[in-house]
Amino acid sequence: MRNAVRFGVSLRRSLTLAGLLCVQGFAVGCSEAETPNPDAKALTKVTETASVEGRKEGVWRPPAGHQQTLLWPGAAPNMEVKFPPEYSETATNPKRFAGRPVTGVFNVTVPTLTVFPAKQAGNGAAMLVFPGGGFSKLAIDLEGTEVCDWLSSRGTTCVLVKYRVPKSNHHYDEDCHCAVTPKHLLALQDAQRAIRLVRSRASELKINPRKIGVIGFSAGGYLVAQTSNIFEPAYQPVDEIDKVSSRPDFAIAMFPGHLCRAGGSLDPGIKVTKMTPPTFLLQAWDDPVDPICNSIVYAQALDEAGVPAEVHLFAKGGHAFAMRPLGHPVERWPTLVEDWLKDTGIL
Repeated sequence: MRNAVRFGVSLRRSLTLAGLLCVQGFAVGCSEAETPNPDAKALTKVTETASVEGRKEGVWRPPAGHQQTLLWPGAAPNMEVKFPPEYSETATNPKRFAGRPVTGVFNVTVPTLTVFPAKQAGNGAAMLVFPGGGFSKLAIDLEGTEVCDWLSSRGTTCVLVKYRVPKSNHHYDEDCHCAVTPKHLLALQDAQRAIRLVRSRASELKINPRKIGVIGFSAGGYLVAQTSNIFEPAYQPVDEIDKVSSRPDFAIAMFPGHLCRAGGSLDPGIKVTKMTPPTFLLQAWDDPVDPICNSIVYAQALDEAGVPAEVHLFAKGGHAFAMRPLGHPVERWPTLVEDWLKDTGIL
């Protein structure tokens, strides 16, 4: 590869299956691949047992001191299917995620933003966070609020995007046992609108409108790739905000899914050009949900387009590790991200 892409690669491969957590309908990382894993059911049987603490009916609420803002001025567009009411569910696995609870949010019909202001002086950088969950749910704390706590503590304004699910983008559909791309990409609509809304409020949020980036995990990493390359609205514009650019100024895709399609090719809907922002990619070689092919095919496309990128492939880490300690080098990824942001002049 040419110099556009810088690799930090751990070459030892250790393929383990302990990274999967599937609990009574709540899953952080159940098959998101283009080709469904035929052993998915068998894998869940060997995974450590997790306990479900409870289901909370109603709209998810952010941590105290933070307020959700509606993403759309009225009803979100293209809601042609009626969703059941939103709810959240918390599960704990003593051997995963540092033994701490993980909360998923289901049936999101009213997408929102939650702003986590910078807790110390920064340079005006802001980052929108897209949690993962296979476009069936959102890992709202593991890959959402905890990420914002880290970013805001480093002087970056963080905006958590609660986008619509389920079946709101390319996903594995259990009804047909196949990969499905819906007619309307609701999650992409929300992601584009979120970037436009944040940029339009740059003065109010005390951020630099030219230093607005995105970070996404798993399915959220796919949203990072989409927003980095699809700039035309995926919806009919609704107000003046939709005239604002939705292109992020920098992009971070953590263990992304949905990018690697049949034959190891890149999703044909992702057209990488010189307009694609500088990108950071990180994935574990032993990821049992989203293979490293997702990062590799995207890195190849970035390189061919001359887009600056940094790519890290680690031997161990599994899937959905986010900010929780693992006991493997991959858990130091936040430092790698910070170093990259400084190196690219964002921080």
